[in-house]
Amino acid sequence: MYVRHLGLRDFRSWAHADLELLPGRTVFVGRNGFGKTNLVEALWYSSTLGSHRVGTDAPLIRAGADRAVISTIVVNEGRELAVDLEVAAGRANKGRLNRSPVRSTREVVGVLRAVLFAPEDLALVRGDPADRRRYLDDLATVRRPAIAGVRADYDKVLRQRTALLKSLSGARFRGDQAALDTLDVWDGRLAEHGAELMAARMNLVNQLAPEVEKAYQLLAPESRAASIGYRASIDAIAPGTTEGGDRDFLETALLAALAARRDAELERGVCLVGPHRDDLELRLGDQPAKGFASHGESWSMAVALRLASYELLRGDGSEPVLLLDDVFAELDNRRRQALAAVAQSAEQVLVTAAVPEDIPEGWDARRVHIDLRDGDSGRISVVVDP
Repeated sequence: MYVRHLGLRDFRSWAHADLELLPGRTVFVGRNGFGKTNLVEALWYSSTLGSHRVGTDAPLIRAGADRAVISTIVVNEGRELAVDLEVAAGRANKGRLNRSPVRSTREVVGVLRAVLFAPEDLALVRGDPADRRRYLDDLATVRRPAIAGVRADYDKVLRQRTALLKSLSGARFRGDQAALDTLDVWDGRLAEHGAELMAARMNLVNQLAPEVEKAYQLLAPESRAASIGYRASIDAIAPGTTEGGDRDFLETALLAALAARRDAELERGVCLVGPHRDDLELRLGDQPAKGFASHGESWSMAVALRLASYELLRGDGSEPVLLLDDVFAELDNRRRQALAAVAQSAEQVLVTAAVPEDIPEGWDARRVHIDLRDGDSGRISVVVDP
């Protein structure tokens, strides 16, 4: 699989961009602030419907514009598929597949399968559980596009149930049984969608675990062994488990946990149970990586998570596109060489670098130089080495 064409309109700093891309390795070289990362961010958005830098769509739209457009042509085993995404401010996003409108942008998920390495990956180890949940959900969605709908359904139920909890605070003291019966209905819906999302995550962790262990050993052979597990917010699931989840069991367990925590939820007006409270547990030896891993160990764990993603996607039978956003500059020589070795066999690798020296020695790569034009606000010219 590779991206043959990328077109942008009013996306981030780009007023207009059209790039013809090729299989193999391409390096986007340019000074910081010239829009290199915006290119790979656009491709990642086409793959996952999300950014690796921000949690909302509004910052993706160029200042002064009311929408951004990302257009890609993806070649998979000789077949071309065109995807157009319109990112709007204050209204629903739109999508087209082979120039035909789709009912939901989720229908284009899976056309482009990609793995992204970026400086932000350090947050997978040192950041909040939300960063690790997003890592799992993005990978699950790329592998199985229907998960995008599961995530959307769960998020919608969670918002509505949380709003109800806030409005019901103290209802049990007022004897408002009708309102509490409504909460029972939302409990059922949250357990239904939550169980499906948790099962997808737990099955994914079960497959990722051996790949993470192998990748970390490659990157840091002198370090402690790495392991991962799923930490659920319900007591029925053992902490740090890597066993696959059964949907019926998880739904029953969620309902029981919701019933047990109802008074606390009403008191606080927040939802205390569900996959939005879960975490991906990362361990080095018998210690959690967060708080105990050195800087080098943290980077090794972060890169190992991405390498494991890449191996799972390759195992699915479709070579993913590798997106390396200024990551070589963050790595020492050993980690840089290990990542370069993986990239050596990939069908397409798109790399950003501030200076050519950040690229591994001996790499045969097509270089695209990005420079701002004097007096041309928001427009970027691209010059390709012969």
